[in-house]
Amino acid sequence: MLENPPNAFCHNKIRSSVKNHLENLTQNKPVAVIGAGPAGLMAAGVIACRGFPVEVFEAKPSAGRKFLVAGKGGLNLTHSEPLEAFLSRYGGRRPQLEPLLRTFGPQEMRQWAEQLGFETFVGSSGRVFPVGLKAAPLLRAWLQQLMASGVTFHFRHRWLGWNTQGELRFDTPQGERNVAAKAVVLALGGGSRPELGSTGEWVRLLEERGVEVAPLRPANCGFNVAWSEHFRSRFAGHPVKNVILSFTAPEQPPFHRQGEFVITETGIEGSLIYAVAAPLRDTLEARGQASIYLDLVPGYSERELKARLQLLHSSRSLSSVLEKTIRLKGVKAGLLREFAPRQDLRDPKLAARWIKNLPVPILSPRPIEEAISSAGGVRFEALDERFMLKNLPGVFCAGEMLDWEAPTGGYLLTGCFATGRAAGLGLLSWLDETRAQD
Repeated sequence: MLENPPNAFCHNKIRSSVKNHLENLTQNKPVAVIGAGPAGLMAAGVIACRGFPVEVFEAKPSAGRKFLVAGKGGLNLTHSEPLEAFLSRYGGRRPQLEPLLRTFGPQEMRQWAEQLGFETFVGSSGRVFPVGLKAAPLLRAWLQQLMASGVTFHFRHRWLGWNTQGELRFDTPQGERNVAAKAVVLALGGGSRPELGSTGEWVRLLEERGVEVAPLRPANCGFNVAWSEHFRSRFAGHPVKNVILSFTAPEQPPFHRQGEFVITETGIEGSLIYAVAAPLRDTLEARGQASIYLDLVPGYSERELKARLQLLHSSRSLSSVLEKTIRLKGVKAGLLREFAPRQDLRDPKLAARWIKNLPVPILSPRPIEEAISSAGGVRFEALDERFMLKNLPGVFCAGEMLDWEAPTGGYLLTGCFATGRAAGLGLLSWLDETRAQD
């Protein structure tokens, strides 16, 4: 395990490429951090604590653009659930992330915000927010702290890779610029929301140098459903509240959770859908088809429903009976008609089964560009224990460009902070080692 810095929140082809990176280790060159999202900013702060000159390069005109968008409805910093439950949210990459999250996890995220002057609170869902909920004031305070500690920012600098001398290449409004750095942290994001800076263009640049990268895929995403035109025209944009969604994926624990989601023109999205997105996406990729199952009225058992729906034999209309007996109306009643055979809905026993276990066939994930985050990226097997690329000494990776994923709820942001911190500490350890060798 890497040692902590004195103050974690400081105030104040391939062969030739490897050779060039090692030759660039001169004391007057800065450390370069490419990407001014949470992971890059965290790495920059950790490195600046040790007094190294740090220069942050960002393709966009300002820092933390995705961070700001994520905080529009209230900045969800992390989650307050017990640590074991928290760690389970990282799925197959828990072994790689757990050591980082045990040293910089939910409690440390709250301490970080409070050190910047922002108290935090736990919402009713267990999510943690800064008081005031806004992302912009917190980001401004963070950037001011980084600049005070000696971090320099260069915006509108799009990374193009390396030149033949091992220098970093950037496309800028003034033309191409080459920068010699003693070490580099890459924190370039994944492939979601490219308009905010995460374009995935870095994949080709690293693969050309022998770095193993898992294909980028949508995560925390919506899905396509073949709505009828009648349903789409009436209910697109409507929330579906207080339902239980069930889904069973091969070789995974069954998913069974209560919540809400939104009907879209093309399908479904929202917090309940994002929570099941990873196993649903993987099942679609493996089998080509999948269905989720909805309990439209969690407050009733199937037996109770059957008894209440006996009124279906009256002269009332189906809509009237459903609304009067179990308050099933609007978009929920629309979903029932969309996927349940109408003749079955005249039979109380069959109707109760459909209402408690309504299948919704899913066609495919929405495009990665629309997703909240992405899966895939630089495989952990391509990194050493310091988060340095094995094929490129002196180059470290952090954040969403690594091959991990997590649901929304503060898990993504905490993971980005933790990997950014780990990459910064790893870079410092490597610089110490190389100086000792010299």
